[in-house]
Amino acid sequence: MHISNTAFSRLIRSFILVSTLFNTACTREDDDNIISVGNNDNATSINNNNLSAALDALPLEAVSPEEIDGLYYMREEEKLAHDVYTVLYSTHGQNIFNNISDSEQTHTDAIKLLIERYSLTDPVTDITVGVFQNTTLQGLYDALIADGSASLIDALKVGATIEEIDIIDIQTELDTHVDNQDITLIYESLLKGSRNHLRSFVTNLENLGINYAPQYLDQAVYDDIINSPAETQ
Repeated sequence: MHISNTAFSRLIRSFILVSTLFNTACTREDDDNIISVGNNDNATSINNNNLSAALDALPLEAVSPEEIDGLYYMREEEKLAHDVYTVLYSTHGQNIFNNISDSEQTHTDAIKLLIERYSLTDPVTDITVGVFQNTTLQGLYDALIADGSASLIDALKVGATIEEIDIIDIQTELDTHVDNQDITLIYESLLKGSRNHLRSFVTNLENLGINYAPQYLDQAVYDDIINSPAETQ
């Protein structure tokens, strides 16, 4: 089950509050602060051709209404990540956003594979950047873009926040409603990608002298992710 609209609205309000406090305490970074961008930000992107073959090898099981709702939500949530990073790359010109936006495209495409596999209606009817059917995600997108446009540091914090929320939502789906083998396969791959992306954003913040603190993840879960090596999807 994805985070309910009420709970997610609380997350949005909390994110905006944290971001406001951060912006008050910090000034825009100097031009001399050159971010160190790794070459592996999207190195573990999902290979959708391989995934498609793996899905074909799995049984086509009955899909529950809860699993369908989750697929619809995750399809747009992964598009949100792609769209935010696309805009932040245009704003700040840092390759980490371009690299990870490419990876997020493979994530949302992977969800689309499942939607097509079950002959469901794709909620993404408009691929325009920043356009979503889900009103909660639309509001979150607008808030994230506004905050991430302020500075490079803010943009990297936005990236880390998105990955935290993705990890929570995917893990909640797996723990609560997902039973089908094929959906589990895709979600577990997405989880690895989100953890890798979180590591990349945190590392880049550290390179700028910023000690990122998790906004939504439990501290112990966050520490375990950050202190673990990159994963292969």
